[in-house]
Amino acid sequence: MATIAQSVPESPPPLTWLWEFLKEELTPYPGRVSLVARMIIAAIAVMIITMTFRIPYGAYGAVYALNISRESPQTTPKTVKTIAMAYVLGAAYVLIGALFFLEDPALRFLWVIGTFFVVFYAISAMTNYGASSRFGYLIAITVPLWDLHEPAEARVEGTLWAVWTITIASVVALLVQLVFAALAPEDDFGRSIANRLTSVEDVLACYLADRPVDPATEKRITRFAMLGTSRLRRILRRSTWALNYSEQMGAVIALVGRVVDLAASLTQLSVRISDDDRERIHALSASIAGIRVDLLSRRVPSLIEFNSESKVPGGVPLLGEMERTVSLIPQVFSGSISISEYAPPTSGDEPPSTLFVPDALSNPDHIRFALRGGLAASLCYFIYNAVDWPGISTAVTTCLLTALSTIGGSHQKQVLRFAGAIIGGFFIGMGSQVFILPYLDSIAGFTVLFILVTALAAWFMTAGPRLSYFGSQIAVAFYLINLQEFAVQTSLSVARDRVVGVLLGLLMMWLAFDQLWGASAAVGMKRALISNLRLLAQFVREPLPEEKRAAIERSYSLRETINADFDKTRAFADAVLFEFGPSWRQDLAMRNRIRLWQSQLRTLFMISTALLKYRLHLPGFDLPKAVEAAQQKFDDRIAEVLDGMANRIEGEVSGPRDDVGNSFERLEQIIGTERPRTDLQTFLTLSRNMASVTSSLNEEI
Repeated sequence: MATIAQSVPESPPPLTWLWEFLKEELTPYPGRVSLVARMIIAAIAVMIITMTFRIPYGAYGAVYALNISRESPQTTPKTVKTIAMAYVLGAAYVLIGALFFLEDPALRFLWVIGTFFVVFYAISAMTNYGASSRFGYLIAITVPLWDLHEPAEARVEGTLWAVWTITIASVVALLVQLVFAALAPEDDFGRSIANRLTSVEDVLACYLADRPVDPATEKRITRFAMLGTSRLRRILRRSTWALNYSEQMGAVIALVGRVVDLAASLTQLSVRISDDDRERIHALSASIAGIRVDLLSRRVPSLIEFNSESKVPGGVPLLGEMERTVSLIPQVFSGSISISEYAPPTSGDEPPSTLFVPDALSNPDHIRFALRGGLAASLCYFIYNAVDWPGISTAVTTCLLTALSTIGGSHQKQVLRFAGAIIGGFFIGMGSQVFILPYLDSIAGFTVLFILVTALAAWFMTAGPRLSYFGSQIAVAFYLINLQEFAVQTSLSVARDRVVGVLLGLLMMWLAFDQLWGASAAVGMKRALISNLRLLAQFVREPLPEEKRAAIERSYSLRETINADFDKTRAFADAVLFEFGPSWRQDLAMRNRIRLWQSQLRTLFMISTALLKYRLHLPGFDLPKAVEAAQQKFDDRIAEVLDGMANRIEGEVSGPRDDVGNSFERLEQIIGTERPRTDLQTFLTLSRNMASVTSSLNEEI
């Protein structure tokens, strides 16, 4: 990776870069104001309801309404059933556990530790994120309740009040989302992709008009490049769309992000436009516009072929790469008829709906996440009971709230959480107790303060994932101080205890996730890429025809793991920006390279997924025996080259010779001897694209 570092441009000083980063992250983007308004309204409604009717656990209800209003933009009335089932199961689990283990402290301690492990494992491994998070949230806020020295009836009543409060929060958030959806029914996911493509078209339009890129256009494309695609990927990950649609749109998101990055880089270069370049730019802009319209209309974009004969050396920098990337976007839908066919749950070759993800038992990351989260929560539980300080029991809840956004995280995010907790707890929470709340004598005045703090927190929460944690911790700390009672909290010791609990929870999460088994984000990013190369090589080799049923199950597990690794690689790449140190510039150079390879690897994965039907011999996708044998050799060659890429990234110099082109030519010759068939031509086109992307990626690595 040293050669990569030599090519990276001089980076600005960390403080200068941080200031520019904050300006970009806090700049409004399309839909941000609406999202923040939705979050504020949901939190305010929960606050007023709990304060007016004196419902306990108001702070937890407001925090949860704020979080799910951001995390669940695809919520529909169908989720009410999930909400009810999750809460009923959570309450039943707590009450049954209390019935059997409450009287024996040793057994109860073991039960609590096992419960924390179950909660964190469910968050990581369950297919329904909403159900797992609600189940875990209820347990986290009621486990400390059963440690209090109160009558059993009071503790049962407290558990039921907790169920009622977070049910109210979920329903309020759902109703607010339905109202906003009725007022603005536009597809937020499709609109966000379209906005990025439009910004690229605007850049190309400036070059077509033979004028410099205007400041507004440059600022917009730069902002999209800085913002990245994290929010889109979060929507996709939290959605209930079919696996095919999620995989395809995941590849589209990566490719669109790559096009935006290229366009943003192009604005920093001095460009001279020739007549030949102008024709190419016009064709590229028209193709992007067509893709944008098709995606918004839920149609599969038509395949694109740019005129390679017109390409001459010395043209516009990055134009060829932009053409190549744009042409790959329609290819991820190979074999599809309509995107909308994949939006609802499908049948056919898709696996039936299950409680856990396909790799729940085969992927050790789920166990690691559960062990880390369970250890952090257990340490908090042990500490506040050992020192007999029940006021800091907020540490347990903090572990869960942090875990809901920790998958793929790094220790830089913990720094933001600590900063948010200190600012939200000590400066805003306790500061308002001293300087503001004594002068307020009604809920109206408190509501104004609540709106201001919630707006500040929500604006940070709707930034990129590197900054959103800061906003969420501001809200958590402030709410825990000022919403737990039905009057103005005047005791600074109570506020102190709750903030200390938040900080203890963050400290334990930092210890469990980043110190005991942690590694730097740069190392994690590299490992995730290597893992995905090897997994993709395994995916390309499978399945064997004689074990079709087992191969289908294994392929879905592999696809789930590969998709998770794509998200993990991108999350690590985001975190590298915050890992200041002697190797920062070298890590940034590696990050830029890996992000480029990531988009190509996603495309390779999508093409391989499209070819899976031929390897499975599904009806309508049977191949002649000779073609099937040639395909097996071609796939083995692709897999060997992918393993060779992983070996080189690990540091091994030698590797297999890249003769993917020769393997494809032999496959093409054999297909040429067969009777002409439309499906064989589709198969040949997919194989050609696979060979091209593999060779290109291998050459770059």
